[in-house]
Amino acid sequence: MSLMAMRSSSSSFSYGFTYDVFLSFRGTDTRYGFTGNLYEALRVKGIHTFIDDRELQRGDQITPSLLKAIQESKIVIIVFSNHYASSSFCLDELVHIIHCSKENGCLVLPIFYGVEPSHVRYQTGSYGEALAEHEEARKKEKYKDNMEKLQKWEMALKQAANLSGYHFNARTGYEYEFIQMIVTYVSNKINHTPLHVADYPVGLEPRVLKLYSLLDIGSNDKVQMLGIYGTGGMGKTTLGKAIYNFIAHQFECLCFLPNVRENSTKVDGLEYLQSKVLFKTIGLEIRFGDISEGIPIIKKRLQRKKVLLILDDIDKLKQLQVLAGEPDWFGLGSRVIITTRDKHLLKCHGIDITYEVDGLNENEALQLLRWKAFKNSTVNPSYEGILNRVVTYASGLPLALEVVGSNLFGKDIEKWKSLLDEYERIPNKEIQKILIVSFNNLGEYEQSVFLDIACCFKGYSLDEVEYILCAHYGYCMKYHIGKLVDKSLIKIQLSRVTLHDLIEIMGKEIVRKESVIEPGKRTRLWFCEDIVRVLKENTGTGNTEIIHLDFSSIKEVVDWNGKAFKKMKILKTLVIKSGHFSKAPVYFPSTLRVLEWQRYPSQCLPSSIFNKKFENLKILKFDYCEYLIDTPDVSCLPNLEKISFQSCKNLVTIHNSTGFLNKLKFLSVEGCCKLRYFPPLELISLENLQISRCKSLQSFPKILGKIENLKYLSIYGTSIKGFPVSFQNLTGLCNISIEGHGMFRLPSFILKMPKLSSISVNGYSHLLPKKNDKLSFLVSSTVKYLDLIRNNLSDECLPILLRLFANVTYLYLSGNNFKILPECLKECRFLWSLQLNECKSLQEIRGIPPTLKNMSALRCGSLNSSSRSMLVNQQLHEGGETKFCFPSSRTETIPKWFEHQSKQPTISFWYRNNFPSIALFFSTKWMHNKDSNSIDTKFRGNLFINGHTCTFVGNGNPFDPSIKKKRITLIQG
Repeated sequence: MSLMAMRSSSSSFSYGFTYDVFLSFRGTDTRYGFTGNLYEALRVKGIHTFIDDRELQRGDQITPSLLKAIQESKIVIIVFSNHYASSSFCLDELVHIIHCSKENGCLVLPIFYGVEPSHVRYQTGSYGEALAEHEEARKKEKYKDNMEKLQKWEMALKQAANLSGYHFNARTGYEYEFIQMIVTYVSNKINHTPLHVADYPVGLEPRVLKLYSLLDIGSNDKVQMLGIYGTGGMGKTTLGKAIYNFIAHQFECLCFLPNVRENSTKVDGLEYLQSKVLFKTIGLEIRFGDISEGIPIIKKRLQRKKVLLILDDIDKLKQLQVLAGEPDWFGLGSRVIITTRDKHLLKCHGIDITYEVDGLNENEALQLLRWKAFKNSTVNPSYEGILNRVVTYASGLPLALEVVGSNLFGKDIEKWKSLLDEYERIPNKEIQKILIVSFNNLGEYEQSVFLDIACCFKGYSLDEVEYILCAHYGYCMKYHIGKLVDKSLIKIQLSRVTLHDLIEIMGKEIVRKESVIEPGKRTRLWFCEDIVRVLKENTGTGNTEIIHLDFSSIKEVVDWNGKAFKKMKILKTLVIKSGHFSKAPVYFPSTLRVLEWQRYPSQCLPSSIFNKKFENLKILKFDYCEYLIDTPDVSCLPNLEKISFQSCKNLVTIHNSTGFLNKLKFLSVEGCCKLRYFPPLELISLENLQISRCKSLQSFPKILGKIENLKYLSIYGTSIKGFPVSFQNLTGLCNISIEGHGMFRLPSFILKMPKLSSISVNGYSHLLPKKNDKLSFLVSSTVKYLDLIRNNLSDECLPILLRLFANVTYLYLSGNNFKILPECLKECRFLWSLQLNECKSLQEIRGIPPTLKNMSALRCGSLNSSSRSMLVNQQLHEGGETKFCFPSSRTETIPKWFEHQSKQPTISFWYRNNFPSIALFFSTKWMHNKDSNSIDTKFRGNLFINGHTCTFVGNGNPFDPSIKKKRITLIQG
């Protein structure tokens, strides 16, 4: 839709409407009577109305100018008279009107002049007779599209007759009174006062159009509620006003109710808001003594009205319950829009359609800042650098751009720099006042979790944050994190916890104000200079709960006596990343729950923590400790849940006690390249074991008892050649991933593991168990995913493996050396996907199971012609939903069963009614990539269906276009 344009000089949208009203009518019925009088009454009222003055004969085509007039009209009045349906011109016009009402948002008002609405709706009476005549005439012409046009006419008549309109006949009253009623209605629709949106409405148009599509305005058979949520200052209210102005003309009753959160806290606030809704929608002045009085009256008065109700800044569920309790409070076609900072409120009220307001992009932010700071869209180039600095500071928050831009108006560039330095050091109070509202509405623990994240854990993975905060608050912290997400204070993006820069600053400012001068008195320490000062001067106190020191970019040596933690009686989390210290600490407080120290400055870990006083310690991480040779006895730390010694390059031995911690869930020695000894494991709670890149480790640890919680095991870059028999005690294991070189034998017992569903072994040779293992009667019933890429599989080995894993669904054999894909592949009766890429010795495919739907055999240059012919056999693809990629020779052509063929980069075809089942065949040449010395298999294609585009992306694998029909994709390389 392109109707909406922004005017920088205006507070609202310019809709792009040329006419207020378009009149659709049957000229011979009403031109010189009712319609002529209606047109004159509208004109006298100052309503700009389009009326076609020409006498058009039946069968004339609608001109482009007439179609344009419909598109550019705010309201379309259809006068259904006795002979309206006898005109094919009128019916074509009607179809276009209904289309515009859905696409462009015009309001359609049906007038039933001397005819019954049911005759129009169900095509009876004169309307039924007229359509029967049209049908008879079109049957004689024998064109299918004529019959399709007839169906469109019938549907358009039904849809128009279902709309709210006016019915007139001579027995019901005077015609002039009827005309005056229509004029009054139209006048109210076009003359409603638009809301002031913004002085500079930057970036609103795409967001309003997105909201418009979500609201589905063209659908009048339902009531729809939509929630707009996001951070304070992000522009929710502005967006609510903009969408109100854009769609208000399509509703019978209107109400934009601002500041619900603020007004509801006043005496009788909710009762006042209830009365405000009724006054704004239907002009009813009434006062309620109690909210229970208002609910039935709102419902009774509005349930037959088409209402647009916008409730701005909702923060309590009660507000929704008393102002817009249920969809049946309002008439069909009504729309209720709620703006809030709390997404959870929308869920609780059953609102499924939501829109999160995102920040302005860089160009939009620069545009808004220029207008606020210079009152112009063009500025002196010397300001560009400082403008970009302001944009970075605001991070897309419109409120921040407006506040900072206004404060900088009329000031020189040096003053700009000075003010921005101040804002970056001490947050602007006007911005903080808006942002802190959400924080103040949190519970005590939610506030604490928020401050932990804002000060210390922004950018951490969600798993890491949950591990650390669980040690502080228990498992309830997941609920608290969820509340913070719902209130738009934090976000989870790509499984990482993040938050807006200004919200982060707000949180840090709250903690800074706990003690502006003495950082040692604050609950959380994260700023390097503050922490170094506290450690050096030994000024810590009993207030500090978390220290998070990221010292990775600073080379300064911290010269301290190692006793600084002695005064920190309630320190729960200590995280030190890198850093250089003159000596190791001599004391840690026993309140510690989390101890993480990267590059710890000693060969031995602090003995003070390995005693019973530290029984509450849950996370112990000493990663990248280059001096560490062995790990200490941890038997005195029974509550440990996570241990990590990642990338300790000189670590040789893990202490035996590590293997007997009943509550340990996570154990990682990844990247310990000199590790030789790993103790036996009896870890009943273990969920995650990481021992990759331990190239000196030659044997997998012995499993002493059943470990049921370990689901995934990834081992790569080790010298492990096989698994001990005790490996089968990992009874809960679902996924094994092993990568290395040399020999690796799959033990026969792996076929009996009850939950194992995925095996990935890459880079080895001799995968089969030893010859004395009895395999003939063993078949894995659980493994569905088998990845054996680059394992030097031979023609002798492959058939045996296929029989062992006959129930496999996904089979990946790329990069192997076998010459024949054996006939026994047919016995894999569940096989759905097969990958054979870069099997350069592969010559023959002897069988394919009928279940196979997805196959890729790219760069298999030795594959013979009969095998390639098998892959394009029509019978193989008759079931649909297949996607095959395979090599071709220059002499081969596209199979004849493909009806439409072309050597050009495009091909087109026509279809009628429903989109048909489709088979697509591409023949393409792979390009050699000189930079990577490899074959570049990336390509992109587009399928256009009635103006909609489905994109095909190929990357050496079959691609999956989003067409909801049976399709076949064949790609030749």
